[in-house]
Amino acid sequence: MAGRPPSRARVLILGGGLSGTLAAAALARHGAGGGTAADIDIDIDIDIDIVERHALPDGPRTRRGLPQARHAHLLWSGGAEAIESLLPGTTQMWSDAGAHRIPIPNGMVCLSPGGWYRRAWPETQYLISAGRDLVDWAVRTRALALPGVRLVPEAEPVRLLGTRSRVTGAVIRHRDGTEEVREADLVIDATGRSSRAPNWLAELGIPAVRETVVDAGVTYASRRYDAPVDTAGWPVINIQADARQAVPGTGGTVLPIEGGEWLVSLSGTRGGQPTSADSEFLEFARHLRSPLIAEFLDRAEPLGPVTVNRNTSNRRRHYEKSRVEGFVALGDSATALNPVYGHGMSVVAQGARALRDLASKSDITSKGFARRAQRAIGRPAAAAWLLAAGQDAAFPHSVAKEPHFADRLTARYVSRLITTACSDFTVVKALTDVMTLQAGGAVLAHPRVLLAAFRGPRLPPLDGPALTPAEQAVLLGRPTPTHTT
Repeated sequence: MAGRPPSRARVLILGGGLSGTLAAAALARHGAGGGTAADIDIDIDIDIDIVERHALPDGPRTRRGLPQARHAHLLWSGGAEAIESLLPGTTQMWSDAGAHRIPIPNGMVCLSPGGWYRRAWPETQYLISAGRDLVDWAVRTRALALPGVRLVPEAEPVRLLGTRSRVTGAVIRHRDGTEEVREADLVIDATGRSSRAPNWLAELGIPAVRETVVDAGVTYASRRYDAPVDTAGWPVINIQADARQAVPGTGGTVLPIEGGEWLVSLSGTRGGQPTSADSEFLEFARHLRSPLIAEFLDRAEPLGPVTVNRNTSNRRRHYEKSRVEGFVALGDSATALNPVYGHGMSVVAQGARALRDLASKSDITSKGFARRAQRAIGRPAAAAWLLAAGQDAAFPHSVAKEPHFADRLTARYVSRLITTACSDFTVVKALTDVMTLQAGGAVLAHPRVLLAAFRGPRLPPLDGPALTPAEQAVLLGRPTPTHTT
C-alpha cells in the first residue's frame, strides 16, 4: 500500500547447522508485520544472519563441528514433511543425490523388545535414509538461497547483549580475532548440545532455566561398509535394546545410504558400551539380542575406521518457562535427545515449522513472541522427549529421577503395546505414527488401540527375522560388493 513505510526486522542465528538453516527457512519469508509478502499489504523486509564457527562445504561432504554425522541418522516422515514444507524441493534433492525412501513397517527388519516385527503389513509411514552430510547439504543449499539470508562463516558468538529482560544481539569473534557487535530483534540459539547460552544469559542477570537430564550412558560406535548388494530397496535392519532386562541395553542399526553403502551404528548403555577398536566392532554386533547384523556384515567390506560418540544424554532446558524477550533456542540447544531413537532431526524440523507458523501471524519483534515461539517449538520436542527419556530411564545405572507410579504404569502399557505390535496392525500403525512424529501420544489411548492391547498378541511370535528371498540370498553366499571406492 502506497505511503506505508516498510517493516524491517533483524534476526541473528547462532549456528549454521541443520537447526540454524531451518530456523532461517522458517523466518525468511516472514517479517515484523507477520504473514508472507504475498499475503499482506505492507512491505516486508527481514535480514537474517547465520553465524557459523566453521567454513561450510559446498557439497554433501563432512564438515567440522559435526562429529555425530559419522553415525546413523533417521529422518522420520514427520520430520521430512516438515522440512519439505519449509523448503520445497528438498526431498527431490535428497533423492537425486542417492538417499532412500524406506517404507515403514514393511521396509524394516526389526527385533523389538517384544519380538520380530512382521513385514506383510502395508506402509503406514516412511523414513529418509541418508548420510547426515547429505541431509544437511540439501537443507543448507536451499535455505541460503532464500532472500535476506546471509551466512557469516568462520565466526563464533562469545556473549549475548541485552538486559535482564531482553536479549538485543550478540558479540561475535571472527577468525582473525576481531570482535563485532551484532544487534538483532531476535536471537536464535542453534549451537547444539554444547550451547553456552545458559552462561551468557546468566551474565545478563537472567535467571537460570531449569534443566532435566536423563542419561543412560549410551556410547555409539559406527562404521561404513561397502554393501554387497544394490542398496535401493534394501531395508533398515534394527536390533533394539530391551530395557526390561536387568543388563545393559545393546542394539544396532544398518542404514542403506547413498553411494551403495551401509552405515552401521552399534550402541550400548552404561556398563555395556562398544569401543573404538576396529577388531571389536563385528564381535560386539555378534552379541546383540540377535546376531543378524553381524551375519550381514560378514558379507560386506568396511570402508574406514570405527568412530565413537559418547555425548548422548537426554537434556531438556525449559526455556519456555523463561520470560526473557528476544531469545529463542531451537534443536539440541533446547532439547537434546539420545540419538538411538532417531528423533533429533525430525524434532528440529517440526520446531522450525512451528516457528514459521507463529511468525506468519505474529510480529517477531512483539512482546511475548519469544516465549510463544519457545512453547510452540517445545511441543514436538516434548513428545519425542517422552519416548526417549522414558525408555532410557529404565536401563540399569541410568541417571534419572525415580519414576512415579504413573510412569511405571505407562511403561507397562507401552511394553504391552510393543509386544502386541508384533502381530496386530492396529497397534503397529499407532506406534509408527507416534514414532515418526506424525501423531501425538494420545493416539496410543484410542479405544481401538486400548482394546488391541487388552487382547494382546493375536499370532504366535516369529522365530526369526522376516527376510525376503533377496535378503536371504546375501546370507547364503558372499556376493561381490557392487560399489567400490
